[in-house]
Amino acid sequence: MPLYEYHCSECGEAFEKVVRFSEAEIAPACPNCESMDTTKLISTIASCGISESGAANSSSSCGSGGRIT
Repeated sequence: MPLYEYHCSECGEAFEKVVRFSEAEIAPACPNCESMDTTKLISTIASCGISESGAANSSSSCGSGGRIT
């Protein structure tokens, strides 16, 4: 099951919740104030790229050796 990030419009709390794909569009209650006025956020991901020559992409945010920096 994926982990989604949410924001509560009532109290401003940001929280994460593991949700089934079939329930991903149902807004969960805020764990801080129990408001149902929550919005799913768009998450960012980290990725490392390898060029066709096999060398690490120097513009990658992962740094050397594939470690996230």
